[in-house]
Amino acid sequence: MAHLLLIVEPRGQRATRSEAEGRALYAEMEAFGAELQENGQLLAVQSLRPDEHAVRIGIADGKPLLRDGPFAEAKEMIGGFFLIDVAHFEDAVAIARRCPAARWATVEVRECAPCYVK
Repeated sequence: MAHLLLIVEPRGQRATRSEAEGRALYAEMEAFGAELQENGQLLAVQSLRPDEHAVRIGIADGKPLLRDGPFAEAKEMIGGFFLIDVAHFEDAVAIARRCPAARWATVEVRECAPCYVK
């Protein structure tokens, strides 16, 4: 069963790190991903650029509404994700607890399912 581990990090946090610090943390995340790959649990992984490189799209009065980032109302941003395949939600939670990002961000665990499933 597919589960998504969303890395929810404070906006602006990346800018407080030196490049060396950022690269060291990224290397930890790559090693974590490699472990999941070796275990046959990793479906996909990706780091995301900060939200100043994003756009939000909605529809208002039948017309597209685009809002460029950064999104001032947001205190956090999605920094990346791991899409994993494990049998149970509890297994995904156990993996998320080992994720290095849990030290500087929040790792949100979501089960993948059709949008009509409650």
